[in-house]
Amino acid sequence: MTNLHGKNVLITGCASGIGRLIAQKAAVRGANVILWDINTEGLDKLSSQLRQWGYDAHCYRCDLSNREDIQRTAEQVLQDHGVVDVVVNNAGIVSGKPFLELSDQEIERTLQVNTLALFWTNRAFLPAMLEKGEGHLVTIASAGGLLGASKLTDYTASKFAAVGFDEVLRMELARSGSKIQTTVICPYYTDTGMFKGVQSRFSWLLPILKPENVAGEVINAIEKNRKRVLLPSTVYLLYPLRLLPVPLFDTFIDILGIPATTDQFVGRHG
Repeated sequence: MTNLHGKNVLITGCASGIGRLIAQKAAVRGANVILWDINTEGLDKLSSQLRQWGYDAHCYRCDLSNREDIQRTAEQVLQDHGVVDVVVNNAGIVSGKPFLELSDQEIERTLQVNTLALFWTNRAFLPAMLEKGEGHLVTIASAGGLLGASKLTDYTASKFAAVGFDEVLRMELARSGSKIQTTVICPYYTDTGMFKGVQSRFSWLLPILKPENVAGEVINAIEKNRKRVLLPSTVYLLYPLRLLPVPLFDTFIDILGIPATTDQFVGRHG
């Protein structure tokens, strides 16, 4: 079990959405929350709210698409707070366009924020964790990292990479005998505005998730050292379904309406 009380917990992309809720829940548990986002206005609002509740918070503007900015901000955090005990890699963006309509810049930025930032952020904080002998690295991926949908080529590719990143990192740490914990979270579409307009054909089977519930599952996974969490639980069915021949698999997924979930997508672009 991981007790968050008194721990330095860093959350990226926490000015809004799931990240904001994770920060709130971590603070309530007594964590020293360290907030990263490019949105300074959102950071200030969250910090003010937490202080009104009686909890401390430390804000850092950080552009997760910029390697140098991540490294510079991480160095400042280590100087200010020492070892970061838990890193929640939550920042993410989506373009929501068909493949040929994506600009080069949109593709690159999606991969920079959703994938490469995992490398730069974790590499900045892992050495101190290893020296201390404990720590927890959390990757907020997506069910889109297990199965794609239309208009999400860049997003899905970035999240498949995030799932793979967590898996290999977990293996490397285990082989080295390290006690550092890793967790990957793969939620289905969540009602944060990021995927506004997406629709689920069978909402009883694949419901649009509530951000409060997802944030609660993230905290629960950290505290219980769970390695992998798929939300909702029906997403776990993807693993046996992958054993089907590709044409049969595609037919089944089409019946579920998954490729068409983004037909009415009007969420945040980038």
